[in-house]
Amino acid sequence: MRYVLAVILALIGFISFLGFAKAFEIASLEQLQPISRPLGVVWLAAAVLFALAAVTLVMRARWWWAPAAIGLVCSTVVIPAAWDDAKFGLIANAIVLVPVVVSALAAAPWSFQAHYERDARDLLQSSASDTSIVTEDDLAHLPEQVRRYLRFAGVVGKPRVADYRILFDGALRSGPDKPFMTGPIEQTSFAAPPARLFLAHMAMFGVPAEAYHRYVGPSATFNVKIASVASVVNESGPELTRAETVTLLNDMVLLAPATLIDADIEWEELDPHTVRATWSNAGNTVSADLSFDESGALTDFVSADRARSADLKGMGATELDPGSRTGSTNRLLWSTPVSGWKEFNGRKLPTGTAVWRLPKGDFVYGRFEVKRIEYNIAAARV
Repeated sequence: MRYVLAVILALIGFISFLGFAKAFEIASLEQLQPISRPLGVVWLAAAVLFALAAVTLVMRARWWWAPAAIGLVCSTVVIPAAWDDAKFGLIANAIVLVPVVVSALAAAPWSFQAHYERDARDLLQSSASDTSIVTEDDLAHLPEQVRRYLRFAGVVGKPRVADYRILFDGALRSGPDKPFMTGPIEQTSFAAPPARLFLAHMAMFGVPAEAYHRYVGPSATFNVKIASVASVVNESGPELTRAETVTLLNDMVLLAPATLIDADIEWEELDPHTVRATWSNAGNTVSADLSFDESGALTDFVSADRARSADLKGMGATELDPGSRTGSTNRLLWSTPVSGWKEFNGRKLPTGTAVWRLPKGDFVYGRFEVKRIEYNIAAARV
């Protein structure tokens, strides 16, 4: 959808440039009516602005809508003066106007994007400052399986992690029979005190949607808005906070394994390739089984403590189903199997999926590929 819109913007820009070319006699264009040079300058401004909007949209710049909006104003102003030739341009402008307005709303002070950026800025001011270099001695208290993993991930010889910001290419869906919604995902996380901000930019039926997970202090919230206006999900409460605690632990293991060194985690060795990690935060104690291969690479993270409270019954879950340690209708096994690894500045990060292990079969509801990551942002600013 993004590329289609970019093509439309580029096409409108090219047509606008023809108005400038006619006014300044760069080309004869005898089929077009005469255009004055002052109006030709406005046509050129519109062409440049639409071209800029197309390029920045392809580059995923959030502000692409600003040049597009100004270009629409310029274009709409000059179309009446060349009505016979340019009247159909209003239709193209109307097509572009809708996503421009939606994107402008997404950048408004009340948008999730604005809330996310304010939350990240506030938390960075109090982020932990220990970014000393990790040595082999720092791993001594960990199980051998975890030590191998930290070496594999490139933790040794790198600074400890106090905070990090990450950009994913993501895909999410709400049910096994639903299509994936794709788009960029932003996340900013903190080690001490633990916190996680996760903002997904997706689309539902062609309409932009944003999902914001916020876990700060003792509680978590989850909200979804359509077109940055209509709220369709507004969740909070103990079960959500417990689920997000599992997600925090998962992020520590997969995205910032250096944080495992100092985290107050209770380890239990289950076999030569599996350990159980039990961790407490904000009054919630959760656990997960971590599996590794011969090289030390993590292969899976499995937990029975992350709730999915909505529509589980429709997916075939009942209180008698195995796979839940508690037997609750909203506790099932949740896992994040790793499918590959990519290196970022000497650190290895996984590519993988998020999976609910339902009685009717595994439900892959999320796919994530790291595109960019930055560690210790607060320390770098200091």
